[in-house]
Amino acid sequence: MPSMMPRIKFRSLPLQVLLFIVTFGIYGLYWFYVTAVEMRDATGDHDSSPGLWLVLMFIPFGSLFATYFYSALYEKWSNDSFNRWLLWVIWIIFSPAVWFIVQSELNKRSTYH
Repeated sequence: MPSMMPRIKFRSLPLQVLLFIVTFGIYGLYWFYVTAVEMRDATGDHDSSPGLWLVLMFIPFGSLFATYFYSALYEKWSNDSFNRWLLWVIWIIFSPAVWFIVQSELNKRSTYH
């Protein structure tokens, strides 16, 4: 186990929405990657591959796998907040809700701004 506490960054939800709009959605991909890396480091699950998941987002139907793996990592990191299957279904139906759920929980446990 690493001696340093994993770093979880506090991110303002309104600012993220603005960045998402201004960057025409590119910020959403960045957010997906960096939050997956933060959760991977926090859980010590180095079998997770946020970079590969990001690539899958550009492949037809690959995003289904990427979001499932992300949901599984979130379930592992959050302990009991959301079941991976429930989070994954929410992601398919209304992805902004997942953004709010995950970022709100990350903000609660943030270690720096």
